[in-house]
Amino acid sequence: MYRQLLLPILCLVLFGISFSWAANWAVLVAGSRDWVNYRHQADVCHAYQILHKNGIPDSNIVVMMYDDLAHHWRNPTKGIIINHPKGNDVYHGVPHDYTGKDVTPENFMNVLLGNQEAMHNIGSGKVLESGPEDNVFIYYTDHGAVGLVAFPSGVLYAKDLNQTINTMYNQKKYKQLVIYIEACESGSMLEDILSDKINVYGTTASNAQESSYACYHDVLRGTYLGDVYSVVWMEDSDAEMIDKETLYQQYLITQSKTNASHVMQYGDLNLAKSHNVSEFQGVEKSNVSKYNNFIDQYNSLLRRDAVRSEDVRIEIIKHRLTIVEVNSIEEKELTNELTQLYKDRNIIFHRIYQIASTVLSLNRENYLEMILEKRMKLTQHDCYISVTQRIHEKCFDLQNEFVLNKLYIMANLCEIGLLDITINQAIDEVCNHRIYFDY
Repeated sequence: MYRQLLLPILCLVLFGISFSWAANWAVLVAGSRDWVNYRHQADVCHAYQILHKNGIPDSNIVVMMYDDLAHHWRNPTKGIIINHPKGNDVYHGVPHDYTGKDVTPENFMNVLLGNQEAMHNIGSGKVLESGPEDNVFIYYTDHGAVGLVAFPSGVLYAKDLNQTINTMYNQKKYKQLVIYIEACESGSMLEDILSDKINVYGTTASNAQESSYACYHDVLRGTYLGDVYSVVWMEDSDAEMIDKETLYQQYLITQSKTNASHVMQYGDLNLAKSHNVSEFQGVEKSNVSKYNNFIDQYNSLLRRDAVRSEDVRIEIIKHRLTIVEVNSIEEKELTNELTQLYKDRNIIFHRIYQIASTVLSLNRENYLEMILEKRMKLTQHDCYISVTQRIHEKCFDLQNEFVLNKLYIMANLCEIGLLDITINQAIDEVCNHRIYFDY
C-alpha cells in the first residue's frame, strides 16, 4: 500500500513537477486602546475565535491588539471579554503577538510583508509567511477618517496600505487576499485606489463619507461591546455553512443587516462571487453555533442602540447618567465630564475652522462654506498626509475621534488645489500650542 502511495509522488519528483499545499493566513488588528473603545478588541477576539474554530492554526494567525481590557479595573469579569450581550468569552486562547506599544502602522505593514528582520525583537516576531498558493485574510477595526485609520499611536494612510498590498502581490505573497475594514469613512481606504487586477477583494463598514456604528451597549460594563458591521459578518460566519456561502453572499447579508451605514465592496468583485468564505476564514468544523439561538433576538437591538463611532464617548456617559442617583456626587461628576467633552469637541472644530478660514482668506475666501460642508473624494494623498501630520504635531492627537471626524476639511483644502506648504503655514499660525485631552 505504501508503494502505491509513494509511486505518484516519486513520479512527480522525477519529472520535475513541483507541488505545494495551500494554506490560510490571517492578520487581525484592533487599532485602539482604553475601556471606552472596548468593542474594537472584542471584535478582534471574536474574529480570532472564528478562524481558530475553523481550523486555521495559531501559527498562521497574527493578532495585534493593545490588550488592556481583560484585566482592566472596570472589567466586572476579569480575564473575560465578550462581543455581544449574553455572549461567551472571546478572549480565551487569543495569541498575544503584538500588544501595547507594538501595535503600530509600521509593524502592521512589516507583518504583511513578511519582514522577519524588522520584527525580530518585537512581540512574538510572527509575520505572514504566505506564498503564491496561499489565501490571506486581513481584518482591521478601529476609528478612522478620510484616507486613514488610527492605531494606538500613529495612523495608517490609504496610500501606504495599498502600496503594501501591491508589494505583497508583486512578491507573490498570496494567491487571493480579502480585507474587511471597520472604521468611520473606511470606504476611503480602498475607493479608487485598490486595484481590481491583483486578486484582492475588500469590504468596508461605511462608504468614504460617513461614520461606522457601535452597538450592544452593556450597562454592567458601561461600554459598547461591538461594532455593527463587524458583529454582523462575524455572527453570519458563526451561524452559516461558510463552505457553501460565497464572499459576495456574506457581503450582501452584512450590507442588508448593517442598517446605519452603507457597507461597500471594492477590488476584484469576481473573486467574491467565485470563492467561499471558508477559503479565507477556514473550513468550519461544525454548523452548530452557540450564537444561533439568539442572533435573531439581537438583530432588532443592532438597529435600536447603534450610535456613530465618534459619539460613543458621549453616549456612554449619557447611559451612565440614566442609572446614577439624582443629585449624587457621581451625577455631578458625570455631568461635568459630559460638559467637558462637548467643550473639547467645540475647541477642535473651532481650531480646524480657523485653519481653513486663515488659509482661504488668502486663497479663495468664497470657498469656505463648501470646504466646511462638502466631503470631497480624496485624490491628493501626499498633500493630505503632510497636513494631517502637521495637525498631529502642532494641534492635537490624531487618535482623538473628534479630530478624526473633522479631517475631511483638511482633505478638502488639498482637493481644491492648495499646496500643503500653504496649509501648513496656516496650521502653524493657528496652533501656537498643542492641546492635550485627558483621554
